[in-house]
Amino acid sequence: MDLSHLGLAIVLLLILGAEFVNGFTDAPNAIATVVSTRVLSPMRALIMASILNFLGAGTALYFGAKVAGTIGKDIINPEMVDLTTVGAAMVGIIVFSTWAWRYGLPTSESHALIAGLTGAGLAKAGPSVLVIDGWIKVAKGLAFSTFLGFGGGLLLMTLIYWAFRNATPRMVKKLFGPLQILSAGFMAYSHGGNDGQKFMAPFALALYLGGLIPTNEVPPWVMALCAVTMGFGTAFGGWRIVKTMGLSLTKLESYHGFAAETSAATTITLATHFGIPLSTTHTINTSIMGVGATRRLSAVRWGVSRNIILAWVLTFPVCGFIAYVISKLATWF
Repeated sequence: MDLSHLGLAIVLLLILGAEFVNGFTDAPNAIATVVSTRVLSPMRALIMASILNFLGAGTALYFGAKVAGTIGKDIINPEMVDLTTVGAAMVGIIVFSTWAWRYGLPTSESHALIAGLTGAGLAKAGPSVLVIDGWIKVAKGLAFSTFLGFGGGLLLMTLIYWAFRNATPRMVKKLFGPLQILSAGFMAYSHGGNDGQKFMAPFALALYLGGLIPTNEVPPWVMALCAVTMGFGTAFGGWRIVKTMGLSLTKLESYHGFAAETSAATTITLATHFGIPLSTTHTINTSIMGVGATRRLSAVRWGVSRNIILAWVLTFPVCGFIAYVISKLATWF
């Protein structure tokens, strides 16, 4: 194996490593509420999330992988970078997200990936490497995850309170237990459909830069490999994030979980349809906050929320900085 093939192999392994990290830091958000309400046991919920994240990512085979296209072509110009750029971006993601996972903090792998590619791209080619159209979609994703997530959770929970205002607690629990399993499945599936695509793009980009595929398009086998890797990541280390999101953020009943998951999953599915790479972590977080706020603002544990938001804020600069430094060092050596 010559040095060029060795370099490509290392970069591909780093991408799969980042996808694996995505599985245990981001994907568990999908089933956090169904665990906290005790509708499903942690093990059953993690198995469900692993399978449905895989199936959701697999839908990219049939719907054109629009999100992967945005990440692969519209964030940085693929003609101006090399394998070092992609590898450096993955190192930034793995280091920061693993650190956050160690403390049970959910991170946005979407923002980590965008920041990593941007930092490494700037180190390689300067500001001209950035593609404005993709950054417009990133801004739309921030709006989707923040305002539609919180507003959707708030609105849906208000409607549920009104519709079932005269129902007995037993009736509500009997109805919303099964419904929450469906909404958690919808959330896991929609997460796979949006987030599962994101690491397919750098994998295809690395193959293209390494000369193994003729165009920067995502082959079906890459979609399948990334989907499986994310599923294994969820099964391996998802409990830490489930504990933070489902048990620490606010006290939830099954109808709260149903509202939060349905709102978040609908928002994510809508963004996926338009090829918008949004943060599924932000979306379910803000949906849970919106649901909790319908009772009273103090129902949300804002200290936990502050730590989660701090992790969000740090994602862009830290991942971008790490990727920038790694890219420069790799170029020098």
